[in-house]
Amino acid sequence: MSDIFTKDPDAILDYSIDWSRYLATGVTISTSSWTVPSGITEDSDSNTTTTTTVVLSGGTADTDYSLTNHVVLSDGNEDDRSITIAVREL
Repeated sequence: MSDIFTKDPDAILDYSIDWSRYLATGVTISTSSWTVPSGITEDSDSNTTTTTTVVLSGGTADTDYSLTNHVVLSDGNEDDRSITIAVREL
């Protein structure tokens, strides 16, 4: 099950995944990329050794968008987590 966040169509906000609970001891995030569906805009993304963040704008009211975050880890493993952005007039 993915985390669900609510966003107004006019808002420009950041959304994060805390990977620390999924990482083995001593393993960190090397790189991160996001798959973002059309209709909502990825303005930027970043990561630390344990957290990934995407900044989003736009979106159509009353539409849910599923985003997937793909990470490459310091031990060479790779993993995905998804979040849902529920765009609503707030």
